[in-house]
Amino acid sequence: PASAAVIGVGELPAGLSKRQSSGCAVRLVDWDDTEVPDGVPGEATIRSPSLFSGYWNNPEATAEDFRGGWFHMGDMFVRNPDGSLDFVDRRKYLIKSGGENVYPAEIERLILAGADIREAVVVRAPDARWGEVPVAVVAAAPHVTREDVLGRLHGRLARYKLPKAVVFLDYDAFPRSTTGKIKRHDVETLLDSRGQLKGDPAP
Repeated sequence: PASAAVIGVGELPAGLSKRQSSGCAVRLVDWDDTEVPDGVPGEATIRSPSLFSGYWNNPEATAEDFRGGWFHMGDMFVRNPDGSLDFVDRRKYLIKSGGENVYPAEIERLILAGADIREAVVVRAPDARWGEVPVAVVAAAPHVTREDVLGRLHGRLARYKLPKAVVFLDYDAFPRSTTGKIKRHDVETLLDSRGQLKGDPAP
């Protein structure tokens, strides 16, 4: 299901939560649209007879998202040896730090595993040395410190993935859409206005 092979009608591939209603070819590709091997994050691209053919009155976006004859979904997945797919993150949230790819969702899941963490989002901050670095924005119980947050990540993430700063924010202060989803760009704007959108070296 994570290759160009067609998924049959009614087949339930491992790692996907819904049955396919029609044949669907799926590829995972890198930034150059080259198919990636198992275990390497890639953007999901699909072909299907039932797929829409483009955006209304937006030929530029259609050409971009349907390039090469495949629809680029904007979601990053990893393909497992059994063909199942594990979601990684949205492509647009990727942080490029010193030539390495940092996916905020991986960091956020570990931070949110703590019962004393109410909310967490990882955003990008500009950095003179690395280009971009991750910054964790957290709503937590009063006793939680920066060192507590980083301590939960050490040994579980590569060093380049560690947030270079931890900013604490009241839960109600997180900018959200009408559906309750955190607006990452607005979080970055808020931190920048406070002079907090910067990377301080993690211990």
